[in-house]
Amino acid sequence: MKDKLKKLIIIPAYNESECIEKTIENIQKNAKDFDYIIINDCSTDNTREICERNGFHIINLPVNLGIGGAVQTGYIYGIRCGYDMAVQVDGDGQHDAAFLQKMAECLEETGADMVIGSRFIEKQGFQSTGARRIGIRFFTWLIRLMTGKTVTDPTSGLRMVNRKVMAKFAKDYPKDYPEPETAVTVLHCGMKIKEIPVVMKERAGGVSSISMQKSVYYMVKVSMAIIIERMRRRK
Repeated sequence: MKDKLKKLIIIPAYNESECIEKTIENIQKNAKDFDYIIINDCSTDNTREICERNGFHIINLPVNLGIGGAVQTGYIYGIRCGYDMAVQVDGDGQHDAAFLQKMAECLEETGADMVIGSRFIEKQGFQSTGARRIGIRFFTWLIRLMTGKTVTDPTSGLRMVNRKVMAKFAKDYPKDYPEPETAVTVLHCGMKIKEIPVVMKERAGGVSSISMQKSVYYMVKVSMAIIIERMRRRK
């Protein structure tokens, strides 16, 4: 039965020309039981040309939707194509596909609805910058306050979900900075999150969407979204 489950890797990509080939090579080498789809979020570099030249599986969005819209497109694709689980893998080379099978096994064996790859359980590999670690600890505290559950790496983009969560995210998904907010959504719906230790790498190329100038907006926006989600669930 496990071998029959259809597993999809969603790769949101915006200007990832420096990394996208290595990302796909890593998947083809270490996650052979998974299919993948690149969601090209109207890149302004030659990401599209590289993907099409190599015959990569790609959806080219006509306008830039941001990280949330790109990932949601992947969930819509996954639901329509009958996949049983989906995992987000960023196109910047930070996520190692070698951990995907362990995540899939955890999802199946524990009955979890979401499995998050956490860099902070065993504290190996790239641990993010000092400023971002402060923000991550804050969101861990806020999620525990709002839900009573501890998520050690709430901003991790390496997250796998079952079909039930896929269907939910295909209908409704935050536009930007979605990771902490969607974790809260899953917990408030009475679903279960598990974390497993993973090793992440530094970004191999390109530029992060979260600049220093956007950090304050990020903290305020995501915090308000988490609090509002909590208030909505109480009604």
